[in-house]
Amino acid sequence: MIFKLVYTRRAAKDIQKLNAPTRKRIGKSLLKFKENPLDHADKLMDSRIGSYRFRVGDYRIVFDLEGSDIVVLRVGHRREIYRR
Repeated sequence: MIFKLVYTRRAAKDIQKLNAPTRKRIGKSLLKFKENPLDHADKLMDSRIGSYRFRVGDYRIVFDLEGSDIVVLRVGHRREIYRR
């Protein structure tokens, strides 16, 4: 089953702040993760910011699954993403 990517306004803003090579790398990774997201995801212990995360180098993509949608909530560097 192929999932559909849905971005929140906050996630889109986070992605726009990244430099071009990082944006491209995250975009390619998200397209790969669409096919079976739970194979590549880790469950978050603190569900206040989201349920799951993808790891792309030093960056983390926090998301929830809603039916057949991957709702991308936040994107950020691993040092900062869990502080907010």
